[in-house]
Amino acid sequence: MAAAKSGGGDQRAGLLYGIGAYGMWGLVPLFWPLLKPSGAIEILAHRMVWSLAVVGIALLALRRWGWVRELLRQPRKLGLIAIAASVITVNWGLYIWSVNTGHVVEASLGYFINPLVTIAMGVLLLKERLRPAQWAAVGTGFAAVVVLTFGYGRPPWISLTLAFSFAVYGLVKKKVNLGGVESLAAETAIQFLPAMAYLVWLGSQGSLTFGAEGAGHAALLAATGVVTAAPLVCFGAAAIRVPLSTLGLLQYLAPVFQFLLGVAYFHEAMPPERWAGFSLVWLALTILTWDALRTSRRTRAEALRLAKAAATAARVPEERIAEDRIAEERAPRL
Repeated sequence: MAAAKSGGGDQRAGLLYGIGAYGMWGLVPLFWPLLKPSGAIEILAHRMVWSLAVVGIALLALRRWGWVRELLRQPRKLGLIAIAASVITVNWGLYIWSVNTGHVVEASLGYFINPLVTIAMGVLLLKERLRPAQWAAVGTGFAAVVVLTFGYGRPPWISLTLAFSFAVYGLVKKKVNLGGVESLAAETAIQFLPAMAYLVWLGSQGSLTFGAEGAGHAALLAATGVVTAAPLVCFGAAAIRVPLSTLGLLQYLAPVFQFLLGVAYFHEAMPPERWAGFSLVWLALTILTWDALRTSRRTRAEALRLAKAAATAARVPEERIAEDRIAEERAPRL
């Protein structure tokens, strides 16, 4: 009974951590405009520098440094982390720029279509085979991009770049197989020197806004480290407590919040053709989610059936032994 309660408590805590992580990622468009008049690249550089400081303090507190020595002995892993750092730099920088230039809705679209891009990359790069429903979802997503291209008068390059960069980042992270905090520490360690060099150069040009706009603005720039690390820590706590299927559903919270902020708070235009494109994306995601849940249920049912069959097979010899003993006891003795 106590174990069941503990398991239920873990599930509830994991759900709250997951909502917290994706909720923070969804509400982050409210934060980046507070950093103006800093430009997107300066904000990005501060994010890299202060993120390393935050995760460094976290690792010191947790005394988790053993992975560094092991990582330094693996050049291939270091190379993959360098690729991950480069790709996430593009993703972070473009996202900050898009929010601060009035493209929140288009940025949210990138994270809506990210699962579809991840599936497409699995087919193209990993030669994975898709189920019919997954093919239908990918095809519907492609149709949505075509419709949105007409709606915007150009391909939705912000959305596509964000989606593809994050999909590549996820693929590389999967191959690196490091914990969330450790991975962020390694990536920001690679980003640190170029970021710091850029900030020093801005200072030498008299263009650095850090400190020039007051203590409050400087504190907000320093807070970019917390804004980066906090949701990642919550995500890590959720990932070990709730099933991946639950996390897969929670991931849609972030782009939903971003989309609602873009429309309701930032008052970005949504003409009919964009609604049509977004509707196709949401249809594709509905198909994808339905298929994932159905497959998950079938997998669990099959695992349960096999477990029951194994338990039954294990019990049969025991029952036979018991029957043989009873037969022996009842047999007439000579």
